[in-house]
Amino acid sequence: MTPRPSIEVAVIMRRERIDNRWQPWRWALADVVANEPAFGSEPRRLLRNDDEERWLHPGFKVELFRDDAEGYYLNVTTAAPCWFVLWRMEEQATAGDEPLARPTMVSLSYHDAGRWLDAQETVEQVPAPGHVVDWMRAFADEHYVIEPKRRKRPESFKSLQDRFGNPASVSTEKKYGGGGHE
Repeated sequence: MTPRPSIEVAVIMRRERIDNRWQPWRWALADVVANEPAFGSEPRRLLRNDDEERWLHPGFKVELFRDDAEGYYLNVTTAAPCWFVLWRMEEQATAGDEPLARPTMVSLSYHDAGRWLDAQETVEQVPAPGHVVDWMRAFADEHYVIEPKRRKRPESFKSLQDRFGNPASVSTEKKYGGGGHE
């Protein structure tokens, strides 16, 4: 069995100061970059100043699955193909006195991003570089088959059925109720 196409990436998260007395900092996705062996396997701070911190989270494997070729097709056919990153706040790890934002999954599939959003997860996106978009496009072109559109029959031609799927009819005659008014 041949292995799935995959690439190794690292995620850079940014902690930025905001002008808000209730919440002085917020986390945001900064970038997704090619993983390097020198990055190691643990998150580490890359930058720290009065207005910003940047954290590197290495070691994410992004695989392409044939049964999700439509999700990659939807991504490459947009004006701005992108990475999707699901991240969560981790209370145990801290950036100073604040919890650390930790990415948990990275994908190129619109379907993955949609499922994560439906589950009320935090999902952000950043543009994917050209060579990754080309790689994803080649995969989608090879594996995605566009289903032909079927002509929808007008509703007036459909036979009536009850909730159990049995034939039903509509009558304008009054079956029950009081007698006629004269």
